[in-house]
Parts: sequence; structure tokens; C-alpha cells
Amino acid sequence: MLIRYSADENGRPVKKAVIYTKNEHKIQLSKIDPDALYILERLKDSGFSSYIVGGAVRDLILDRTPKDFDIVTDATPSRIKKIFRNSRIIGRRFRLVHVFFEDKIFEVSTFRSIIDGSVGNSFGTMDEDVKRRDFSLNALYYDPFTEHVIDYVNGVRDIKKHIIRPVIKIDRIFVEDPVRMIRAIKYSAATGCRLPFSLKRKILKSAHLLSSVSPSRLTEELQKIIGSGHSFEIVSKALQTDLYMYLQPSATAIMYARPDFEKKYLQSLKKLDETIARDADIRLGRKLFYLIYDFIYELTDWKKEADLHPSASELYALTWTECRNFVLPMNPQRTELEFAIKEVLKTLGISMQPPKKRKQKKTSAQITPNRR
Repeated sequence: MLIRYSADENGRPVKKAVIYTKNEHKIQLSKIDPDALYILERLKDSGFSSYIVGGAVRDLILDRTPKDFDIVTDATPSRIKKIFRNSRIIGRRFRLVHVFFEDKIFEVSTFRSIIDGSVGNSFGTMDEDVKRRDFSLNALYYDPFTEHVIDYVNGVRDIKKHIIRPVIKIDRIFVEDPVRMIRAIKYSAATGCRLPFSLKRKILKSAHLLSSVSPSRLTEELQKIIGSGHSFEIVSKALQTDLYMYLQPSATAIMYARPDFEKKYLQSLKKLDETIARDADIRLGRKLFYLIYDFIYELTDWKKEADLHPSASELYALTWTECRNFVLPMNPQRTELEFAIKEVLKTLGISMQPPKKRKQKKTSAQITPNRR
């Protein structure tokens, strides 16, 4: 184990971080995406320092293969853009760079300062950047060339103790960004790490802050949840901490009124997780199928509807409207929600296509009333 030092205002050395070597962290280079390594190498060759950061480092320490590899560097977004032609700068508040490799996207960010708080966009140093990270298990930096993990916040210790601990002060972390509450329960479900009582209590008291979050961000978070393979556990924890009423208020209201619906809803999410375990690349509409199935099932007597209207497009139109309201504030792509609704209706014995807008020709029977 090595120690990283910096100098205080008097020039005296101050311990800043612990550095774990290969023999200590056990990360296997073979689990790192070659294109991520290419980005790091290009940045290094251009005179910049860069590291894999966040959840990817956590997963590597847990001997898992990360889904995404986020990279942080001291190069500015404009400089990163010049180094990589296959990239573009995104974001208004947070200026990041996405580097593209066929069907893969790597997010490259610049070290941020804490001068404007944990959600500021001023550039800074690694020593400052770490203080903006949400939880200790996501605040680790990995250099694949030295094979060192740099740990400012005892994140490695917390991973080994299976605990989620905030880096930012507890009275500020959720006020500055309420979405961090959702991430806390996601990390807990995905890693098996527990939420300390104090953190769980703070989430319960702060859940109302999610009411100010934009529908687009909530949509993004919910789509990540249903695509995570851990939706059953995440939604269960979200219900326990009063978060789910802000992600899916209609579903939560029905659960509060009818515990049997909650059981069915969660069982459908468990089936979704099993489906993703077999095929992680299923389309969004297939995931939405499990989110809306129980709601549609209880809308009416579908056997009777199938007998009366075996191909009635009006049923689809009415179901579409009900489901669109049911999933709010989530706003998924329309074609994906349409796919999910049609698949549920097929399962329930209703075979129909979504209504098509077409201009009807007027007939004489439509124009002239039938008189005798």
C-alpha cells in the first residue's frame, strides 16, 4: 500500500489518498474494454493524466465486468474533442465529451472543482473532483498503466465492508441533487451493499425533493432501473424509502390501496430480471411490457372483450391512453410503449393493430340520412 501526499499552506506534506497496488486490489486488466484503454493511452500520449473512475472501478474490484467505463482527465472538453475526432461535446450544465466506437459510447469528463458545490461545472483537480462524487464506493480512480487504485475516501474499505457511505455531507448531498437518492438504492441492490440507518432515514425525509426533478431525468433513471437486471430489488427498496411514488405515482397509489397489486407488480419485475439475465439486449418495449402488464390486466374483463371485440382498434386506443397516464412522469419513446401495449394485449387474447389515421371517403349513406 502506497500513500499519496500533497502540501498544506505551510508546505508540509499531508496525506491525501491511499494507493492500492495490483496485488491488493486484484483488478484484472482483461476485464477492461480495449477501446477504453485506447482513450486513456491517447490522453496520456497527449500529455494529460486520465483514469477510469466510478462504478467501473467498483465493479472491477468486485471481480465483475463493468457495463460502462467512465473516464476522467485533466484535459478540457475542447482539448479532448481535438484529440478524438470520433467525439462530441454534450451537456449544458456539465460539459462532457462522448467518444464513439461503433455501438459503444465512452463518457470522458474533466476534473471538477468544488468552488460551486458538488454540482458545479468549474474545472479543478483530482483532489477536488473526488469531493464531488456521491458515494465512497464510486469515488475511486484506476490507472491501468501503473495498475494503481487511488482512494481518497476509504472506498475500497467500504466495498469490502459492503456499506454505502456518502462522500458529500449528509445535509447537502440530496439537496444539491435529489437523484442521488435513487442512485443510492440502485447501488445497494446491484452490489449487495447495505444502506446505513442514518442514510436510509435521510432518504425517507428527503424523498419529497424528487418532485422538483424533471420528467426527462426521472425517465432516464427509471429506464436504467428496468434495464438493470435488479428491478425487483430496486423498486422494493424505492417503495420502502418512499421514492417510488415520485417515479411511478399511479402504480404506487394502487399498491397503497391494494397490497395484492404490489405483490403482482413486483413479481412481474422479477420476471423482467430473469428475462434480462437471459438476454441483456432486449428492446425497451419488452421491458415496459413487464411494467404495465398487471395494470392492463386489471383494466377490464379481457375474455369478454375478446369475445365482443376480437379486433376492435378502439380497445387499443383506450388502453394506450390509460397506460400513457399510468407511466407518468415517465415519458418513454412512443413506439416502445406502443410495442409494450400491443404485446400485453396479445397475451390477453386481444389481436389488434394500433389505430391508423386515414382519410375516409364520404359515402351517400353518410351524407344522406335514411328516410322512409
